[in-house]
Amino acid sequence: MPVRARKTKFQADLAPAEDRALRLLKEELQLSSNTDFLADAVALYRWAVAERRQGHRILSESSTGERNVLLFPRLERVAPELALPQVDLKWTPQKLESLVELTTAGQAPQPTEALLQALRD
Repeated sequence: MPVRARKTKFQADLAPAEDRALRLLKEELQLSSNTDFLADAVALYRWAVAERRQGHRILSESSTGERNVLLFPRLERVAPELALPQVDLKWTPQKLESLVELTTAGQAPQPTEALLQALRD
């Protein structure tokens, strides 16, 4: 006789605002039960975790091409460590001396107008 898997009960204590948000989402998605909502949410979360685990970014793109990357700290826990490129800097004594002067000066130099303009663009 085959063994049937038992269904697991799930109960959550939600703040009133979260409860309202859940009800509105269920209505908007035309989901009639919390079970359906949770099943879809788990599927979406599993996909997002798998994507981040592979190092993929998750983003939305508007019809005009504007992109927004999803920043979700819990997903970043599964993202692989980034291998940052290494740069070999060849410092001359003059460049090192200039760096020492800049880092030990009391006040940072004011940015040039060209730099400010580049930051605005």
